[in-house]
Amino acid sequence: MRIKHFLMTPILLLGLTGCGLGEDSKDSELALIKTTDPSPALLEKNTKENLDFVESVKHDIASMKELYDVAVVKGKKDTLVAYKVKHFYRFQMKKIEKKVNEMLEKKYPDENFTVSSDYKIFLEAVKLNEKMKDPNFSQEKANKELKKIIKLKQELT
Repeated sequence: MRIKHFLMTPILLLGLTGCGLGEDSKDSELALIKTTDPSPALLEKNTKENLDFVESVKHDIASMKELYDVAVVKGKKDTLVAYKVKHFYRFQMKKIEKKVNEMLEKKYPDENFTVSSDYKIFLEAVKLNEKMKDPNFSQEKANKELKKIIKLKQELT
């Protein structure tokens, strides 16, 4: 009886872990595991000024040595900046968030930023970015989704 259990356990474990290997996955599903480098998302008009703004914000944040992945979503009034912190710097997350906030407020004083290093917020920003690629996804839905993400960030704080 013990021999059967001893032999069946590894076989079952291999069978269970092998079940999910053949599936295709999107960036949002792998966003926590690897660097996804999502393009900045604009929920409003894709003017050159707005595109330059979100690209500039992403470049500024991504240039920090402590960070390795940045998602920027700009809505009507708010701009969400979500990022992932390198493992070596995880103990300094509050200090890094303060540094990011100060840098953004200094460089873009007229903008209202929501900054987060939380993986959940990053994942939601990547999902919203993917949804924006669908032509049937309206700007109203996108703005509601952004407000929901910002509200989630405020609840986590």
